[in-house]
Amino acid sequence: MATILVVDDELGIRGLLSDILGDEGHTVELAENAAQARAARERKAPDLVLLDIWMPDVDGITLLKEWSGAGLLTMPVIMMSGHGTIDTAVEATKHGAMAFLEKPITLQKLLRSVELALQRNAPRPAPAAPVVSGWSRPDLEPAPYAPMGSVINHAALQTPTGPSADQVFNLDRPLREARDAFERSYFEFHLAKESGSMTRVAEKTGLERTHLYRKLKQLGVDIGRAKRNG
Repeated sequence: MATILVVDDELGIRGLLSDILGDEGHTVELAENAAQARAARERKAPDLVLLDIWMPDVDGITLLKEWSGAGLLTMPVIMMSGHGTIDTAVEATKHGAMAFLEKPITLQKLLRSVELALQRNAPRPAPAAPVVSGWSRPDLEPAPYAPMGSVINHAALQTPTGPSADQVFNLDRPLREARDAFERSYFEFHLAKESGSMTRVAEKTGLERTHLYRKLKQLGVDIGRAKRNG
């Protein structure tokens, strides 16, 4: 998960964004003005900045220009404003902003913009190691042998690091207990698979987020543990 700096002079906006992004597993730093934002940027460069345009001391566009001119714009920046215009959005983009969100910000637009910004800023994976004459590099271990026409389940050969998609359940128990055990494993699997993202788990399972939270609490699923396993 990422470290996200939220810069906004409104306490309510900072608190709301902090709660939403925290639920997604991100670490959130908060700043109410440009001075605090500079200090936070100096302590540690965040992976993403959500920057309000209209602030009392130094506005967001000026701060964006300052970072850009000093070579400090090493992270994507998403501008926010409740009174923005097309000219403002164009100017912000010209000085390095990746996106512009108009307040009030909807949950869907916020999470989608954050996801796209972090994907664009993520390092590209190294090229896959070549396979030569049945040997897989870089560890030079021989590839598993299989008769011609058979299929190797490579996933089954790996050591599991989280809940498995294939579970064995004790069916010699009351229906309610068996059902709860299945549902608990089902949600733990999806939480680990989606790195604890409640939004993506809700989409995968077809549940509303509020209903999902209630269901996990009812089943005794440790959301924090699932995020760590993910």
